[in-house]
Amino acid sequence: MTLPSPGTTQVPIGADLFTWPAEHPCLLGGKCPDCGIVTFPASKACPRCGHFGMDTKELARVGTVWTWTTQAFRPKHPYRAPGTDEDFEPFVLGYVELDGEVRVEAQLLVDPSDAHIGMEVELVIIPFCAGDGGDEVVTFAFAPRL
Repeated sequence: MTLPSPGTTQVPIGADLFTWPAEHPCLLGGKCPDCGIVTFPASKACPRCGHFGMDTKELARVGTVWTWTTQAFRPKHPYRAPGTDEDFEPFVLGYVELDGEVRVEAQLLVDPSDAHIGMEVELVIIPFCAGDGGDEVVTFAFAPRL
């Protein structure tokens, strides 16, 4: 969890992606009441059976790295992080398997030399960019579990 600057409000990068503010934030997925598939992000209809009306499900906070790579170039528009192509710093991006139910793509807060498949990681909320009106936009990532 990250603390905002005094007088700053933290807002999630997207509605209904994770619980915030929360002492122990969770990603919000969808679970089909008919076939039980879990998705992230949540969708209105089940991608497996087509049932309309997914239930909201708080996903596990801890998972394992399923695969990873290094994002070596600045993502193209509509990427909103501050900076330019010249000052972009590569970061680790991966898929994290949560509770054997769903894999989530996210930034991994680890040095590439330390990243490995099977690494246990935990959900964290991090600053992403400045929002409208001076708010601080926050997003989710995964950090090695201590």
